[in-house]
Amino acid sequence: MNLRSFLAKLEKEDKLVRIKKKVSVKYEIADIIYSLDEKPVIFENVEGYDFPVFAGITSNRDIIAEGLGTTKDKLLFKLVDALRNPKKPEMVDKAPCQEVIIKDPDLSKLPILFHLNGDGGRYGSATVATIKDPDTGRNVSYHRLMEIGKNKFTARLIKKRQTRTTYDKTEGDIEMAVCIGNSVAVMVAASLGPPPDVDEFGIANALDKTSLVKCVTKDLEVPAESEFVLEGRLTRKLDREGPFVDLTETRDFERQEPVFVVDCITHRKDAMYQALIPGRFEHKILMGMPKEPTIYDEVSKVVDCRNVLVTMGGGSWLHSIVQIKKKHPDDGKKAIEAAFNGHKSMKHVTIIDDDVDIYSPNAVEWAMATRFQGDKDMIVKPDQPGSSLDPSSKHEPGKKTLTTKIGFDATMPSHVDKSKYEVVKYKKVDIDDYLR
Repeated sequence: MNLRSFLAKLEKEDKLVRIKKKVSVKYEIADIIYSLDEKPVIFENVEGYDFPVFAGITSNRDIIAEGLGTTKDKLLFKLVDALRNPKKPEMVDKAPCQEVIIKDPDLSKLPILFHLNGDGGRYGSATVATIKDPDTGRNVSYHRLMEIGKNKFTARLIKKRQTRTTYDKTEGDIEMAVCIGNSVAVMVAASLGPPPDVDEFGIANALDKTSLVKCVTKDLEVPAESEFVLEGRLTRKLDREGPFVDLTETRDFERQEPVFVVDCITHRKDAMYQALIPGRFEHKILMGMPKEPTIYDEVSKVVDCRNVLVTMGGGSWLHSIVQIKKKHPDDGKKAIEAAFNGHKSMKHVTIIDDDVDIYSPNAVEWAMATRFQGDKDMIVKPDQPGSSLDPSSKHEPGKKTLTTKIGFDATMPSHVDKSKYEVVKYKKVDIDDYLR
């Protein structure tokens, strides 16, 4: 389902809010999005700008699943299938995203948000970026962009991620196009981080039909139905980027990052700007959920994996729950090791049986309380490479962050009387029969 059809569907179902009152990009829009718990929203009247702002279309799993034509319990498997079976997108000659072409762009005319007091500047955050690597081809990912001039941003490029790898191994400027205002399929696909030779737009097309169009000024392809496309270059010049609030809701520090020069902006005639507030639900889900298929694939190599959940409480990055059907005594511990291989930045993982509701924190805690013993069921791995997002880890300049990783096997012991561990359930009856 394309973006506009999806927004219309959400509105018809009373799942979208329209704000008609005049609002400011300076903290006010971000605060309203936060106060709505990131429910899908459109701001029709943005003070000083011609474009409305929308947000919230990837703020929870039910909305994402609806946007992809599935349900929350089947979402993981739809992502796994798209990762394994991407579909080459169709190329078109004319596209809505190029109805207006601006060759002398001025970023001050875009309703880019100030999110939080103390940020380095106005930030583009729902920013799907595409480049071409000379060896592996097209790569699509997210890069936060901090406005630093009329047509300039600094772009956060994370070490060992594909854009940074391409940037570090090549000389001169690198063409990059940034798409703002995208379908759920494009948003999710851009977040998945598949192997370098797998095309994220092919994954998006497998999730839902996604046609591409050639950029006006760059040798790049972008989704034809994007709202805005910023065509430009990653240059060798560095400038200040940050501070910025990251996944853990703590401030990431200031860095020197490459300057992204915008040479051309194309957009729909009635374009809408997409916002995404940092450190909250959309940010967390788009970072954490894409790790679930990779964890699932690794765990499935060693045991019967049934589901994976990267949890919000762990910043949607540091903690996960893995549900398995246990067949052998050491399946839980095998799953722990495999899960850490599936997500290298993960700090803690909990393994549960398939009779425990993975989406219920109370049910998972119950499994820990009744099926786990610390002296037998815990694996502790000190001094492991970890995530720089964890402020409690060991951080030394120029060195990889180190942390202690822990796996909790909260599955039933093998060869026991399972009746002692199984949940006893009441029968649900039709209460109306007793009220007549």
